[in-house]
Amino acid sequence: MANDYRRAELPAADRGMLDFCTKLTLTPAALEEDDVRRLRELGFDDGAIHDIVQVTALFNYYDRLADGMGIDPEPEWAPRPVDW
Repeated sequence: MANDYRRAELPAADRGMLDFCTKLTLTPAALEEDDVRRLRELGFDDGAIHDIVQVTALFNYYDRLADGMGIDPEPEWAPRPVDW
């Protein structure tokens, strides 16, 4: 799952949440009301959706801050190839 959550056996809610997080990370301007509606259909309420957005945004911020400051990750966090 560390390399590609789409290859892991996950409950539909987890997969839907991760799909949303991926879209928010890679193409945030492409998010639509249907993306949020899908999360609600999977059982997430507004509070949970708020948390999903906040955590995703925070980790994206941290990653960009580290990249911009030239901070190298811990050696055990070496990037792994991802097959998108």
